[in-house]
Order: sequence, then structure tokens, then C-alpha cells
Amino acid sequence: MGTQESGERTETTPSGGTGRRALLGAAVLGAGGTALGLSGTARAAESRYGESRHGGRGLKGLPVPTIIGHRGASGYRPEHTFGAYDLALDLGADIVEAGDLVPTRDGHLVCRHEPEIGGTTDVADHPEFAGRKRTKLLDGVFVSGWFTEDFTLAELKRLRAVERIAANRPHNTLYDGRWEIPTFEEVLRWQNEQTRVRGKQVWIYPELKHPTYFRKLGLGTEELLARLLRRHGKDRRNSPVVIQSFEPTSIQRMSRLVGNPLAVLLSGANSRPWDFVENGDPRTVADLVTPKGLEEIASYAQGIGPTLDLVIPKDTAGNLTEPTTLVRDAHRAGLILHPYTMRNENPFLPADFRKGSDPDAYGDVFGAFRAYFATGIDGVFTDHPDTGLLAREDFRAG
Repeated sequence: MGTQESGERTETTPSGGTGRRALLGAAVLGAGGTALGLSGTARAAESRYGESRHGGRGLKGLPVPTIIGHRGASGYRPEHTFGAYDLALDLGADIVEAGDLVPTRDGHLVCRHEPEIGGTTDVADHPEFAGRKRTKLLDGVFVSGWFTEDFTLAELKRLRAVERIAANRPHNTLYDGRWEIPTFEEVLRWQNEQTRVRGKQVWIYPELKHPTYFRKLGLGTEELLARLLRRHGKDRRNSPVVIQSFEPTSIQRMSRLVGNPLAVLLSGANSRPWDFVENGDPRTVADLVTPKGLEEIASYAQGIGPTLDLVIPKDTAGNLTEPTTLVRDAHRAGLILHPYTMRNENPFLPADFRKGSDPDAYGDVFGAFRAYFATGIDGVFTDHPDTGLLAREDFRAG
């Protein structure tokens, strides 16, 4: 997921929106959930979404809380590489976030955290691309570096991925230069191959990055994504692809183009989605997480991916406080919640769960998982899927 840093009704609409809500909701139920010891909240979700208690195909087979490999297993490999995606599956992730989608100059969608690739590839080591460095205004912020929209796919394929946050993950730098930048079409083929090899359906959770920015450049990423999904027969309500974006109007556009389950990502309460800024919509995320705002989202999407701080805020010292009503309110609107992002390292944990001050040392991440799971969230994005799975086992065991 591209975090903005610097997760029951019957069919009633022609677009199938409420039906897709039920479908995405089924993602967090899990076949045989009662036998696995689901919490009261999970059993309530089972009642809310019905359908999946006795198993079924696709999303209905996923357990609750759903563990989503954030950009793959990015705690262990450079993000958005097939090395990270493969490892996420090896570690047991229920869904893989493959990937954050940005376009090339010649109209291909590739998987990078941001369109600026200076921090995630070795582009700076390629003298032939030195003249491509630019400073651009990206969603109101000046950003300097190299941008995917200034490269053809063939040119990007000459680059190799590197670890983005080496200060926190020096061990990941071992793999710098090993993998190239994947295209989303390659991801779709990988998904098919992994489904065949592993004998079970692999699910992915791509994100459209900065769609308003790219649309103004003549690169409509929603249409590019829809075209790929249709070409590969993965544009339907039961297709194994969940689509997300921080821009609500982008998700609305996708709801008219494809039948896939959809989720709106939500950053800090005081922030405004960039499409709102461009369109003159004065609302902030705080408005979107009210019961009225959630009901509106539920008219075209099936889930939300809020920052964890919208679920449990922190005090001025960085410690967790009391949960908000977001989980309850979203469930009442028929939405599920897949918040982001759980990471093992100290700097990314609430202050009351840190151990020491080393930037690459692990804190009490199991305690943090337990606190968030107790709110009733339906799943979570995590850079460390194996940790998330163990935390889920602990939570189920009580």
C-alpha cells in the first residue's frame, strides 16, 4: 500500500455496489470460522455478511483477521519485487499487496511505491539517465528525482530494485540489485502461476497511486487497470483482485469500469484526498469517517483502508489511547476495515510497545497486534506476514 507517510446488504444497485460489499466482506470470514475460535466480533461479522460460514471459493475462504502482505513481505525483501511477493506467500499471507501502480511513458502499469523511483531503484547509478532527473509538483508537494512517466517500460527494465528504508532494514540491502521492476501484467501472470503451483487461489490487492496527477498527464490509470483486468478475465465481482486508492473519485470511477471489490484508503483525519483538493471538495478524512461519510463510501465501495491512528489514536507521547467508533460505524455501513500498516521495527510501533531505541530493532509487536485486533478490525496490512499470522493465532487462542 502506498501509505501517505513523508484495511451485508443484498444487491440493489445496477453497478452491483452492495453486492460487491458482501463479497469483500466475505474475505474476512473464513471457512469453518467457528471451529477456529473466532472472537465475538468476528462472529458478528459472519452474521453481517452471511454466506461464507460453511466455506466457498475465493474470498470466502480467507480467515479473520485477514493478513495482507504489505508490498509483499517488505520487512524482509525490497518492496514490490517478485522476491517480496513470493516470500509473502511462503510466509502464509492471505492476500499480497501487489502492487502500487504507476504508469510508464508508453502506458504500462508498473509496481513502485511512488512514481519517483530514486529511493527504490538504482536509477542514480545509471549515467545514461542522469538527464532525466526532474523536480515536479506531485499532489501539492515539490518532489525531486526520477519519475516512471518519463521512462519507457524497456528503459525501466534496465533498473533494479533497492531497499527503500535501509536505516530500518539494513539486512534487506543484501538483496539490492537482485530484482527488476515488475509490471502489473507480469503480476497477473505470476498470480495465475502461483495459484497453480500452490494449489489454492492467490489474491492480490493493488493500489492506484496519484490517479488525479496522472490523469492530468494524459495517463488515465483507472482505464489502464480496467483494460488489463478485462484482458486477463479478472474484472468481475468474484475475481481475486481487490482495488484500492486514496482518492475516492478514483474508486468511484473504477466501480463503473469493473466489478471487482473496491476499498477507499484513508490517511490522517485532518488530511484531504488530493482529488478533493483538485475538485474543490472541502471535506477532510474526518468527514469521511463519520457515519454519513461512511454511508457515502458504501454506495460505491466495499471496504476502507484507514491508517491505524483512525482506529486507535495516539497521545502526544505516541502511546495508544482509547479506540474510536470507526470499526463500529464502518460495520454498520456495511464496510469492512483493512487498516495499515503493522511493522515489527521500533520506530513504526506505538511508543508503549517499543523496546529500546534502535531503528532496526523489534518491539512488542505482538502486543500491538493484540490491541488492534481487539477493536474488531477485519484484517491488517503488515510488512511482516509471518508475525501477523502468529499474532492472529495468539488472538484466537485468547
